[in-house]
Amino acid sequence: MRLYRTLLLTACALAAATPALAARPADQVRLAWLDRPRDQDRAFRATQEGRAMPLPMIERRVIPRMGGADYLGPELRGRNLRMKFMDNGKVIWVDVDPRTGRILGRSGD
Repeated sequence: MRLYRTLLLTACALAAATPALAARPADQVRLAWLDRPRDQDRAFRATQEGRAMPLPMIERRVIPRMGGADYLGPELRGRNLRMKFMDNGKVIWVDVDPRTGRILGRSGD
């Protein structure tokens, strides 16, 4: 009888704790992270609001200045745009100001 009562109380305690376990702080942190605007969302809004140039316009300015290096694509780096190129087996990153299209720096040459 005691074992039965202990098992019953344990089952009731677990059933009562289930909603509390479902809303643990880690889930709340994860959900808050999902609600934050992502870099691409911020970049899209900046382009729509005229605070940043569209990517194709930036590419038309920068790619010709890269001396025939293969363009691999863009990455968002905070408020800047990083364009990735490959030239003779070496990766070159070009940091660009998305508001002006101006090259801020190069690395990997």
